[in-house]
Amino acid sequence: MPRLALLLLAGLLPLPAAEVRDGPLKDLNSYFPLRADTSPESLRAMRTDVAVALGLHPSPTKGPLHAVIHGRIDQGDYTIDKVYFESAPGFYVTGNLYRPKQFTGRIPAVLFAHGHWKDARFLNQSAEHVRKEIATGQEVFAEGGKSRFQSMCVQLARMGCLVWQWDSLSDSDSVQLPESLVHRFARQRPEMNRAEGWGLYSAPAEARLQSVMGLQTWNNLRSLDFVLSLPEVDRARVAVTGASGGGTQTMILAALDDRVALSFPAVMVSTAMQGGCTCENACLLRLDRGNVDLAALFAPKPQGMTTANDWTKEMATKGFPELQAYYARLGAGDHVMLHRDERSPHNYNRAARAAFYEWLNRHFRLGLPTPIVERDYRVLGKAELTVWDAAHPAPKAADPDFERSLLRWFDGDSTVRLRADLRTGGDAVATGWRSLARPRATGPVTFVEPSTQWRSTHFEIKGTLRDARGEEVAIEWLHPVDARGDAVIWLDPAGKPGLRDERRQLRPAVQRLIEAGVAVIGADLYLQGAEPDAPTRKVKEPREVAAYTFGYNECLAVQRAHDIRTIRDFLRQPAPGEGLPTLGGKVSVAARGWTAPLAALAAVDLAATPLALDPEGFRFATLTDFRHPMFVPGAVKYLDVPGLLASVPAANPVWLADDAAAAELGARPGLQVDVGPPAGRMDRAIDWLLR
Repeated sequence: MPRLALLLLAGLLPLPAAEVRDGPLKDLNSYFPLRADTSPESLRAMRTDVAVALGLHPSPTKGPLHAVIHGRIDQGDYTIDKVYFESAPGFYVTGNLYRPKQFTGRIPAVLFAHGHWKDARFLNQSAEHVRKEIATGQEVFAEGGKSRFQSMCVQLARMGCLVWQWDSLSDSDSVQLPESLVHRFARQRPEMNRAEGWGLYSAPAEARLQSVMGLQTWNNLRSLDFVLSLPEVDRARVAVTGASGGGTQTMILAALDDRVALSFPAVMVSTAMQGGCTCENACLLRLDRGNVDLAALFAPKPQGMTTANDWTKEMATKGFPELQAYYARLGAGDHVMLHRDERSPHNYNRAARAAFYEWLNRHFRLGLPTPIVERDYRVLGKAELTVWDAAHPAPKAADPDFERSLLRWFDGDSTVRLRADLRTGGDAVATGWRSLARPRATGPVTFVEPSTQWRSTHFEIKGTLRDARGEEVAIEWLHPVDARGDAVIWLDPAGKPGLRDERRQLRPAVQRLIEAGVAVIGADLYLQGAEPDAPTRKVKEPREVAAYTFGYNECLAVQRAHDIRTIRDFLRQPAPGEGLPTLGGKVSVAARGWTAPLAALAAVDLAATPLALDPEGFRFATLTDFRHPMFVPGAVKYLDVPGLLASVPAANPVWLADDAAAAELGARPGLQVDVGPPAGRMDRAIDWLLR
């Protein structure tokens, strides 16, 4: 047995640290405590990341709602209207509007999002079901107990509030996207996974950050627009609430829109399960954050939440104390509350609703005597509440062509807006790419067990770099005997072997750099040396939905871009390590093929790093498998490779062998476009780098 192995077995040498990225992937059932760096500044950046994840940065164009309000039902002390409007051209939001019969001045408004209760707005439980709920204390009234949703709306209207209860996608009167797609999607649809005419959950949709959750959030934002368009609404007193999946919608709407003044997500905020439905997950949404962080985005405004005998049952000891402490640091410790009910099942029952009424009464200064107690009422059925009738016909239901056209509209709107922003010097595209790239400090980078061999013109140093997080990248450092202090990171689809030709001789371009006194560093980016074409790992989840993996884990391309940054940071350290040469000069990157966009991805927040890039025609839009090693959620939305190159700060000079991308970039400072034949590209790139 080798001596090193004997020493390791004897415990005389420490075991090498494992590459942290080889560990288990995070999923929706992992542990999600409040981030340690929680601050108003960090949360502002997180809000942008959330908008990006949901496909809402920049905001889509808000066209006219064309709201139709009809069919008023007079219930004595309150009224119910039937409403539908367009959140996007031809895309309808449906619901009921409850109003007090008598009021003066402007009144508070409550947006009430429902969760995964089938036909929630029309819910009318059986007498047997209601008897069981009354027996366990969940409800009180034999009639009113038939619908927890109408109970909430009726009571709030009786308290003097306007209430908008709208349908989640595929529920009740929302018929344009089927339930099997919105909530129960399981298998990719080949006919909807193509460059033209794509559908939800496909690689082209995810590359544009188009998701069911994003569409639902857009409907929620437009619902807020609708409510605030009503003349009787007090714009300073607008609340949102909902339970379960409606709690997820509540958290997200409150996090994204400053017009919400009070939030009450029920049975959802937790350090445990983050939302199991396809409608509650989106790529990029919960990278290094979870629902407690999303709730913290609303601080210091009033926010209440509830627990039950479900995944929220530990919230009182895991999550809420940290959230409350954060509110206290902002001087608003009394603006967050937790209604505990771990004996009850998953619910928005009478006691939980009462907690919301009291919270609303207090913070909106309704002046009502407490405790606030619901009164019975007549529960209405679907025939009375539906917005569709002969005079107001429903749109075509579950139409795949509508799904395609809707996604095409959002894509076209986004592309026009982003290209215009780019032309006028805006930063919307760059902001998007920074969110996709997730740049972060690598911390001190160490060289693990380097080995050195002398060659006639250079030293050959091999080993592994490890950053502060434990992420590793294997490198081969060719350091000239007569070094001038500069270095080039040489990236190739073949990894470190790309430094040499098929005869194992240094490539002429590499040899030229060494002879000029420039160090050359080749690398095997994460997993590149093992299985370079292997598909990206996915979580253990039977549903073929990218968000279950990339909503919680960085994609492989982003991980590899971090490796490039690690190499660059290592080379710029004042002291790379004992016995290693010190550079101190310019660090550049030369990359070809699919490694070229990775180099640009690594540089979206760097400066003074010249890039010589030959993408060899690569475009993210050609990918139709979200497990492809180069798949990046959102890459096509932010204008693909040209948009990525435009997002590299102007302080980084760029040599580019891509005429089409250069044409879209326009007059970018420091850009040199190669227009010569492909055969001599790397020689011309070296000429540029040496200048």
